[in-house]
Amino acid sequence: MTSARATYLDASIATASPTRLLVMLYERLVLDVQRALDAQRNQNIGETHRQLTHAQDIVMELHSSLRPEGFKGGRELGSLYGYLHRQLVLANVRKDADLIAECLQIVTELCDTWRQAALESAGALAKGA
Repeated sequence: MTSARATYLDASIATASPTRLLVMLYERLVLDVQRALDAQRNQNIGETHRQLTHAQDIVMELHSSLRPEGFKGGRELGSLYGYLHRQLVLANVRKDADLIAECLQIVTELCDTWRQAALESAGALAKGA
């Protein structure tokens, strides 16, 4: 069953639009931070670390692929990524559930915003077709 799931995920990624890929990345970021918070609350330090470092990697990927001059608010989004990365690192070092919860709120709002933008973009494209 695991290989079938992996095959499905690979196909989903390979055929996804850039907008869908961005939303998928944000969804994974939310999942990582939620898992980190759950692990921290259960005092599972190893799992907390693993989830937070993966979340940090995603934020760094988002930040490095950002072209801030491409849209209004791009520079501010870059600053938010920098802040979020620092908070994730600090939460990991301190094993601080409150910091993880703060990060979860930020990434959830970002994910919701990008998901909504993707839906609106898809709707605009459908109207134009």
